[in-house]
Amino acid sequence: MLCCAFPTLGAQTADARLTTGVDSIARAVLASTGVPSASVAVVQHGRVVYVNAYGTASLDAHTPATADMRYAIGSISKQFTASAVLLLQQDGRLRLDDAVGKYVPGLSRGNEVTIRQLLTHTSGYQDFWPQDYLMTPMRKDVTAAEIVKGWAKQPLDFEPGTRHQYSNTGYTVAAMVVEKASGMPFFDFVQRRLLDKVGMTTARNFDANSHAVDATGYIRYGLGPLRAAPDAGKGWMYGAGMLAMTARDLAKWDVAMLQRRVLAPASYRELMGETRLKNGAATSYALGLDVRMRGDRFVVSHNGEVSGFTADNRVFPDDSVAIVVLTNQDAAPASGAIADGIAQLLFATEDARSASRTTQARAIFVGLQAGSVDRSRFTPNANDYFSAQALGDFASSLAPLGAPTGFDELSSWQRGGMTGRSYRVTFANGKAVRAWTYETPDGKLEQYQVAPIG
Repeated sequence: MLCCAFPTLGAQTADARLTTGVDSIARAVLASTGVPSASVAVVQHGRVVYVNAYGTASLDAHTPATADMRYAIGSISKQFTASAVLLLQQDGRLRLDDAVGKYVPGLSRGNEVTIRQLLTHTSGYQDFWPQDYLMTPMRKDVTAAEIVKGWAKQPLDFEPGTRHQYSNTGYTVAAMVVEKASGMPFFDFVQRRLLDKVGMTTARNFDANSHAVDATGYIRYGLGPLRAAPDAGKGWMYGAGMLAMTARDLAKWDVAMLQRRVLAPASYRELMGETRLKNGAATSYALGLDVRMRGDRFVVSHNGEVSGFTADNRVFPDDSVAIVVLTNQDAAPASGAIADGIAQLLFATEDARSASRTTQARAIFVGLQAGSVDRSRFTPNANDYFSAQALGDFASSLAPLGAPTGFDELSSWQRGGMTGRSYRVTFANGKAVRAWTYETPDGKLEQYQVAPIG
């Protein structure tokens, strides 16, 4: 698991389109999901350009959410744990590929499991908290040693390095490694070497004090009313989800990541480098970060969930953009939905281009059903491909499907200096086919193909 807007100075520096767009997105998502509040920050061009809060931070007190309120960020904290380990590697106090047993003795196969495998969720240690609610035992205080005894001294779920399976337990152990290698309490090390370096003055240790947040966390049973979420006992969040802060401070961290200001270049490559299993399979995970391509964009991200709170943090390194959304209800989709909407808003130019290409691709499909194409849209190679025989076969096979009822872009990619786009075409009879194109830089189509969806 792990209605009213209050602009700040950051909001006033944003352009009107961004301000209006984010406000509309956040309010609409809160209204549709029933989540009480959201705190949002946006980074563009490598700087924080927008900070705002929406909704109600405390229902009982009718307290409006403000941008200077702290929310728990849950598992977004994991990248701070990973960064602490990387700093210690830079200091020469450990290596990512050291056996974890060198620092924390007595673990199952601790002489084989590495620190890197803890941070990449490939260790095999069982997750102590896969549930999306706070179990009764977690309401009592716990020590890291007790978590280790319950979950990291049991048989492994799989051979180290052979599978990727999310595990909060691995990050508890990683925090213990930081304490051993640094000689400092875990949060103290994180604060001195990371938070203070970035100027994250609002960040607090939520694990030591569940009241370090300013917004009340809520839960909902089914579709019932919102109720105050129970507090976890001390010790459970530790290296897996200990931090609380404002959206602005998390955005400062994102800016530092974009500017590579805290870690050495090699450490940032480790932090954001995708992990591969022993069989070579990619995991879409690095060190405390999800890493993947979304369309043509590289994004490093993580979400977070603890009792009463969910959060979403996304960084687009190639675009110098980041999005932070913090909300005060757990097991709820609002933070991700708001982040999705803001991403679409920020990249609206590309989205508009994609939409126009979808409209064009649909028109070409309808033309092929009639056995004709507008040859001005195609390159010489593609026009040669659309011979009389080809057009006849397209028409005889596609016309019986009837008019498309849906035409949706599935993905885009780059190859051979061209942009590829794939579409799902659906029909009233329930059938569907795939269409895909290659577009040259001048906007002409080098290819238009159609095939069944397997």
